[in-house]
Amino acid sequence: MSGYVVDASVVVKWLVSENLSEEASGLLKSKATLVAPALVFAEAANAMWAMCKRGDIDVDDMTDAVHALQAAPIDTPVSMKRLTPAAARLAVDLDHPVYDCLYLALAIQTQYPVVTADTRFHDKVRGHPYLAESVLHVADAANRGGRSLN
Repeated sequence: MSGYVVDASVVVKWLVSENLSEEASGLLKSKATLVAPALVFAEAANAMWAMCKRGDIDVDDMTDAVHALQAAPIDTPVSMKRLTPAAARLAVDLDHPVYDCLYLALAIQTQYPVVTADTRFHDKVRGHPYLAESVLHVADAANRGGRSLN
């Protein structure tokens, strides 16, 4: 069975309607295994809080989204403690924050690509000589026409 590491930028699109939400929802409809570091729950909840603070969503919508997050079909197969050393090395190699590199470390371990809507992170990884195949933009996942998502 195929799988994907989903980052918080994708998970948020499941919870709040925004650009690329439909493409992100395709992952939920697929038969693929979805995994992430446990950090995904805190990052997605923080994004909901930031949207609420900006006035993009109201408190009730934020609360509903955070509760829906608990039901998201995401496995956390590797502890943050085990991912952190590899993520720190990747952060130095890519000159990119450790938080995002936790997803990449999990991708390398599981051999599932990270699916992200974070263009900056995507472009950094895609530009790396031996990590490029470890990341997929959510729009590209959708453009693969179901084959990659089923």
